[in-house]
Amino acid sequence: MNRNELQRNPTHRTASRRLHRRLSSLSASRCVVAQAAAPAIAPSAMVSLPQDVVRQAGMFELLAAEMRIAELEKALAEANAAAFTDPLTGALNRRGFEHAYQRELSRARRNGNGLALVHIDLDDFKAMNDDYGHQAGDRALIHLVDSLHKSMRPTDILCRFGGEEFILILVDTTLVNAVNAVSRFLQEFSATPITGTGKRMTFSAGVVAHAADEALDQVIGRADAATYTAKLAGKNRVVVG
Repeated sequence: MNRNELQRNPTHRTASRRLHRRLSSLSASRCVVAQAAAPAIAPSAMVSLPQDVVRQAGMFELLAAEMRIAELEKALAEANAAAFTDPLTGALNRRGFEHAYQRELSRARRNGNGLALVHIDLDDFKAMNDDYGHQAGDRALIHLVDSLHKSMRPTDILCRFGGEEFILILVDTTLVNAVNAVSRFLQEFSATPITGTGKRMTFSAGVVAHAADEALDQVIGRADAATYTAKLAGKNRVVVG
């Protein structure tokens, strides 16, 4: 562009300067407005905010860990219960019975209280299976356990010893009271028919008092012998060993 052309456009540079000043002024005003709109944050608040966030995050992590521990403890308790429980009836299995027996025996010796052991055998269980099927036999076992659990005290212990045989521990009781209790259990169990069969069942039972320093297999052997006597005498009865 030559000098003549510059002279013909005297306002070009002046307009450019005015536009630059206007843009600069607008940017400066926007910065002022932005600073005025931003809330004033004290230095102490800026320092404490991350600490609060970290503290809350730590509390959530601790809560999550405690919930996880509770879940694991519940799963472990359920696994232990399954290891000690008969899956069909819900009564203790032999392993659970041995643990419970040792606990109650130690308590009886420490307190000087009586401990009775009962051996129970369902009468004509094979005939139930043969006539109505094994599912009916299972229902008979479940019915026996449910009936006993309804009549037992919370402190008494029931174990499925094998097949249709059960062991019952009656704590803090005399031999006479144990015999009376088992006789009542027999009446209550035999009063209701087995589901799906219309047939009522009975059991034979042998009751013994635990003697001092008597081994578990010995006391079970005496109770089993009493049950055998009940079978020979006609079943559906309780015999003292």
